[in-house]
Amino acid sequence: MLYAVDPAVAEGLDTGPGWARRWTARWKTAQADVICPVQELASVPAVASVPVRGFTWRAGQRHRPGLRFLLATGRMHGFESLAERNLLLALDFAADVVEVLSQPFKLRFTTAAGNEDHTPDFLVLLPDTAVLIDVRPGHLVKDKDLVKFAATEWAARAVGWRYLVVSGWRRQVLTGLDALSARRRPMSDRLGLQEELLELTRERPCRFGEMTEATSLPAVARAHAVHLLWHRRLAMDLAQSLDDAAWIYPAGRA
Repeated sequence: MLYAVDPAVAEGLDTGPGWARRWTARWKTAQADVICPVQELASVPAVASVPVRGFTWRAGQRHRPGLRFLLATGRMHGFESLAERNLLLALDFAADVVEVLSQPFKLRFTTAAGNEDHTPDFLVLLPDTAVLIDVRPGHLVKDKDLVKFAATEWAARAVGWRYLVVSGWRRQVLTGLDALSARRRPMSDRLGLQEELLELTRERPCRFGEMTEATSLPAVARAHAVHLLWHRRLAMDLAQSLDDAAWIYPAGRA
């Protein structure tokens, strides 16, 4: 679910002539910090950067940071909360993700009250564009967060990027993605079960249980069906539970 920021919040930002030159972004690399005007965000070699804020663990802390491996990028990515970990799972399932950068840069922007800073949670690089994402459960969003979200949206729009505030997920979506991710790794298919599954859905949708039972080895076919769903060679509606009654479609027709 996405959090909608009231456009009126942006009225408190300094967005007069030349604002995209006055607002800055500080990136961190292994050699030095790089500071650029917001209008040059898209020209920075983002993949050479490292998180501007470290991921720390200590006794008694209220949030839960960690690292998660993404098949889409082939490496580990840091997160600062379970909500951020859930987003990384969804990004790994999404198509066309080129790179995911945690805590990519620190944005310095200006309001009527002076300068403020904000570090977006993720920068997701896609083949032709990018998406800045903040993750904040809706009940934890405060007024000061809204100003930071509005400023980040202006910064993203200045270079043609999208900006999202992810506030939560439908329970069955996360449950389904977690189940699918169990079979995201490469699988050997010496029995040709994947082709059997694809053929069964080619003409019409099938229930998951009926589809797997119609193969030559149903028990093994279940694992391959989940693998095909994760890699989007088969499709399903994530709003429904992944069980024997779930409708399975050819890719692109769900």
